[in-house]
Amino acid sequence: MRFHGNPACSKRGNPSRQRFGRALSQSRPPSRTEPPAPRAGELLAWYDRHRRDLPWRAKVGESADPYRVWLSEIMLQQTTVGAVRPYYMRFLELFPSVEALAQAPGEVVMGAWAGLGYYSRARNLHACAKAVAGRGGFPGTEAELRALPGIGPYTAGAIAAIAFGRRAAAVDGNVERVVSRLYLIETPLPAAKTEIQARTLDLVPEDRPGDFAQALMDLGATICTPRRPACALCPWMEPCRARAAGLQETLPRKMPKREGELRRGAAFVALRRDGAVLLRTRPPKGLLGGMAEVPTSEWRADYDVAKAMLDAPLEARWRRLPGFVRHVFTHFPLELAVQVAKVAADTAPPEGMRWVPPGDLAGEALPTVMRKVLAAALESR
Repeated sequence: MRFHGNPACSKRGNPSRQRFGRALSQSRPPSRTEPPAPRAGELLAWYDRHRRDLPWRAKVGESADPYRVWLSEIMLQQTTVGAVRPYYMRFLELFPSVEALAQAPGEVVMGAWAGLGYYSRARNLHACAKAVAGRGGFPGTEAELRALPGIGPYTAGAIAAIAFGRRAAAVDGNVERVVSRLYLIETPLPAAKTEIQARTLDLVPEDRPGDFAQALMDLGATICTPRRPACALCPWMEPCRARAAGLQETLPRKMPKREGELRRGAAFVALRRDGAVLLRTRPPKGLLGGMAEVPTSEWRADYDVAKAMLDAPLEARWRRLPGFVRHVFTHFPLELAVQVAKVAADTAPPEGMRWVPPGDLAGEALPTVMRKVLAAALESR
């Protein structure tokens, strides 16, 4: 084997060259430069090309209608655009203005909302419509908007920015995801909310704050998605610190959710010989407040299904369907044992209950869990 150079240096290297190399490396700037600051103009330019066409969104050059903005934002809380679209269109047909919604009977509003879930939103929607109609229109500031029923920080910011051109931060789940990735915020939610709110407000431009709010929402919904974000298509690819660190799919971090305890109960579907179904209305406040239901027992973790007959609403020959109807609420899962009975056409309804002809069931404010119960009972006939 032949060596090129000093054999003594072949393994250890030249000491003077090593010292020179260390000095040179120390004098060089780091190869990984700080990402540039994100600019609102970059996002707005992207939005102008890729904005979604949504029924509640004003066309380019048009002024946003505060009623439509508010209605859509309430409906979109914890609900997808696809699920909201038909409900929104139906609401506009039934209640074309905030005054029309305010004057509508509560049961009509709840019936139009039935199936959309999170029913306290419908009660607050109606109460808010009455308050807005009473004052002659929507207020234009975040503080005034937050004083109305059912309007929290996000909804107030969205209405103020989109409908009134105010410089406001509208931070929903999409925006939390975008901003936590953009600034590499590793603090878990909900503790990170304050920093995300402040960072978002810093980004909002004086010009076109409403378009900026909608652009952030669109970016989170279509590009900066929870899984497999399309970073190569993102207008903020370069400024995104999470992408630079390879952590974009891990953010935002969230505290682990505590599973709610399983609750059980019994649901009683009484069917008159003419097909009418026995229903009642739940109390106005609380879970599913103001909604229609078949009579049920309490929903408890320790409910004994074997003793369900003690909770039956009337004397009849009850037949239990096999299995359970299952439904998951925000804070707990529920299993209902469905009991079915057929009764005479002249059976009087118990106090506080009513017989509803089968043709009128579609107009009742039945939540999803009750629709499941009725479907199971009617299929078993």
